[in-house]
Amino acid sequence: MLRPVEQVFQLPEYPDLLAGLAQPDDAAAWRLDESRALVLTTDFFTPVVDDPYDFGAIAAANSLSDVYAMGGQPFLALNIAALPPDLPVDISREILRGGADKCREAGVVIAGGHTIQDKEPKYGLVVAGFVHPERMLRKSSLTIGDRLVLSKPLGFGVITTALKRQQAAPEDVTEVVSWMSRLNRVAGGLAAEFHLQAGTDVSGFGLLGHAWEMVQSSGVGLRLNFERIPFLQGARRYAEMWTFPGGSVDNRLFYGEHVLFDPRLDEANQMLLFDAQTSGGLLLAVPPDRLADFLQRAQVYQQPVWEIGEVESGDTIRVV
Repeated sequence: MLRPVEQVFQLPEYPDLLAGLAQPDDAAAWRLDESRALVLTTDFFTPVVDDPYDFGAIAAANSLSDVYAMGGQPFLALNIAALPPDLPVDISREILRGGADKCREAGVVIAGGHTIQDKEPKYGLVVAGFVHPERMLRKSSLTIGDRLVLSKPLGFGVITTALKRQQAAPEDVTEVVSWMSRLNRVAGGLAAEFHLQAGTDVSGFGLLGHAWEMVQSSGVGLRLNFERIPFLQGARRYAEMWTFPGGSVDNRLFYGEHVLFDPRLDEANQMLLFDAQTSGGLLLAVPPDRLADFLQRAQVYQQPVWEIGEVESGDTIRVV
């Protein structure tokens, strides 16, 4: 288990560093002036799907997501690619084209990048964005009574692992690719419009891992309603086949002690909440007096959102 970075070495203090190594937030943030902070993030990974264009689009959407998860708007990106020297040029081109198209959809300019040789393809982005310093989404800003909403369903990890094992049905692959390549742009815009304070995106630590980061840094507890949590249509079937990626198992080992499950939830359903996601949705805390308007506005924008729980007193996550 890794110790917090501040316990490993002494961190210098920078008054304008609003989010950095000492915080569990999704990106770094540096105050430029009273109305602007620069948000910086980077992410890249190996292919999670077979189609190179889809891989590029998903990797780009995933990289951009951290800026949306901070309440910001991305505007500039750099490609990061590691490609085998014998990889056909057409495949490399399709990976980069998928990323470029997704950035164009987001209104983001790809201004350059860096490529190295490696045995296995890897792709992602460095992303820069802007956010108002006082309107950032933080993991440490949960308030008792806030309602939790989620903007994408779960099950990405268990289905993409089934794909790698050649056990996934084509319709399930189509569904998961559609969700993973979907930008969190609209969900992030809703958070800004309603002046939300707390949020994150659901990625490699799974729903419960990222929720625990919020619990730990905010000093509160959470109650999640399992029946309200959305899943992809094939997620339960693949969970029963136990096609979870290794990261999902690690998540359960690391975060499981902080979660109290309803005894009626079997092991497969519990594991789905630890499932490592790629390019997952935003998990947002909405004050109860704004929830109805938030949900109505989401419908106007055709942005799916699910209310899945609420913030309560305590220091654990209860799944009921």
